[in-house]
Amino acid sequence: MSAYGNALRDAMGLLAQDERTLFLGQAIAYSGQAAFKTFDFVPPERRIELPVAEDFQMGLCTGLSLEGYIPVSFYCRWDFLLLAANQLINHLDKLPLMGWTPKVIIRVAVGRSKPLDPGPQHRGNYTEAFHRMLETIKVLRLDSVEDVMPAYMHAAKCEGSILLVERMDLY
Repeated sequence: MSAYGNALRDAMGLLAQDERTLFLGQAIAYSGQAAFKTFDFVPPERRIELPVAEDFQMGLCTGLSLEGYIPVSFYCRWDFLLLAANQLINHLDKLPLMGWTPKVIIRVAVGRSKPLDPGPQHRGNYTEAFHRMLETIKVLRLDSVEDVMPAYMHAAKCEGSILLVERMDLY
């Protein structure tokens, strides 16, 4: 694994120190994509493997956060997070404006195009568009290995939800 991947693994280990954290998404408990090894330091009982149901995943994470958990919701590509935009923009992002403070840590990655190009449906980058659409959720780009640990330390300490944008080409 690269230094970037190792930093993500360490950051997930840091988040896992808080017993309220749960890690949800696809290829969290079972291998199948490049980020799987970044969950090595997360206890298996805190990994929740979900079916491909992105909107449901974000809604579930919102509900868990309102019950005191800190969900770490992983979307392996931006193109998949698009399917959860309703829950993200209209619900999770707006709850603080109505008096609730849900905390969901959202991991999303910009897909890579090498060594194999997965095609335009798997390498989109919608960071700026979501930054403009979200009112209460902070969006952070993790463009280098030096960005990773400070961003996840901030995510662990901050109040409210945060969206962290990773780069698969650095895994």
